[in-house]
Amino acid sequence: MNELSGTTPAAPARRRTVPSAWNAPRTWIPVWRKMVTVESSGSGVDQPVWTRTLVGWHIVFWVLLAMTLALSFTGDLNATRQAVFVGAVVVLGAAYQFIGLPAMRSHRALPSYAYRLVMIACLMVLVALHPQSVFLMFIASAQIWLLCKNVRESAALSLLLVVGVGAAQLWNVGWAWGAFGDILPWMLVSLVVSLLLGIWIEKVITQSQQRAELIEQLESARDELNEAHHSAGVMAERERIAREIHDTLAQGMTSIVMLAQTAAVELQRGGTDGAAARLAAIEDTARENLAEARALVAAFTPVALSEATLSEVLRRQAERFAAETGVDVQVSLDLPDEEVAALPQAQQVVLLRSAQEALANVRKHARATQVRITLGLSDGGVWIEIRDDGSGFTPAAVSGGFGLNAMRGRVEESGGSVQVESAPGRGTRVQVLIPATAQEDA
Repeated sequence: MNELSGTTPAAPARRRTVPSAWNAPRTWIPVWRKMVTVESSGSGVDQPVWTRTLVGWHIVFWVLLAMTLALSFTGDLNATRQAVFVGAVVVLGAAYQFIGLPAMRSHRALPSYAYRLVMIACLMVLVALHPQSVFLMFIASAQIWLLCKNVRESAALSLLLVVGVGAAQLWNVGWAWGAFGDILPWMLVSLVVSLLLGIWIEKVITQSQQRAELIEQLESARDELNEAHHSAGVMAERERIAREIHDTLAQGMTSIVMLAQTAAVELQRGGTDGAAARLAAIEDTARENLAEARALVAAFTPVALSEATLSEVLRRQAERFAAETGVDVQVSLDLPDEEVAALPQAQQVVLLRSAQEALANVRKHARATQVRITLGLSDGGVWIEIRDDGSGFTPAAVSGGFGLNAMRGRVEESGGSVQVESAPGRGTRVQVLIPATAQEDA
């Protein structure tokens, strides 16, 4: 199609058809709309991209405006029309700089409406005086979609822009029906295509915003889950350290206190030899506690197991317990020493700590005369049993102190189980079983 180039509105013979550039600007509207809407609704992390995008469109606006002004001087406009044309360009540029840009950043309703109405009016003047200015529709249509808050508003202002520019073109060619017939199809096609694409892009943007909100919620849930996992890890580590301290340092300190009390009684009675033996036992226990404390700092493997096998450590524990309390303690192995030494280190730690906790309970509560520790291997896995002939208790009536709960927690972490059998006056039997599957995994 040929472009409109006449300057006299009353001469029908000078009428030209509508420029083909009319439809091209409208197809770019969704591109701008999608870009600025998605970017403006993004988080602060996306702000640099949004800023660069706006800068690019600012440059496009000023380049197109400058081109429009330059092309007007190459036409056949008289002095009056040229002055009006330049004035309209200046008004449009000033409105964009002082009203449009702040409205794009703040999204305030009044400035956005004022700028778009001024922009449409200026564009009508420019197209009426110089039809080649129609390519400003490219940036004008995009800005309409940018500043609108919903589809209805966008459609209404787009219709106003199309009708206004169409009227300006008709004014330029003299309001002839032939010109109207040439312009009308392009107006309808451009408007329909623009609205369809705009509505489709609006739905895409809405879905994108919903997905962005969903992603934000998922990220928030992920952060909360990570925080929960971190807190759970901290609590688990605290419980682990508490169990280690309870099973090593606390029991050693209990032994030291009891030995010191016994030594004090013997000194009052004049038994220096017995007091000296007790003091030697106190020193040995304190040294072992110090070694355990250093081991806790470096790792959680007991010092005793790093220097001897589990069967040897159990026998030493039995001998020391008997020396401190006078209780007869026997250790029985239902499997060879080499098989005990071949057990995974983690299992040996669990078995040793369970035996230590059971002996500590015998010391505190049982008032027993005999204790038997049995270590064995069955089809279900490796197990250890501590049986005493003490006063016993009713398991259902006792909630369990930290020691028994710590023992259960440690064993269950290894995939094992703890079974406690007792009755008043009939002693207590504690059995710890670590399944063979846990043994293989370890």
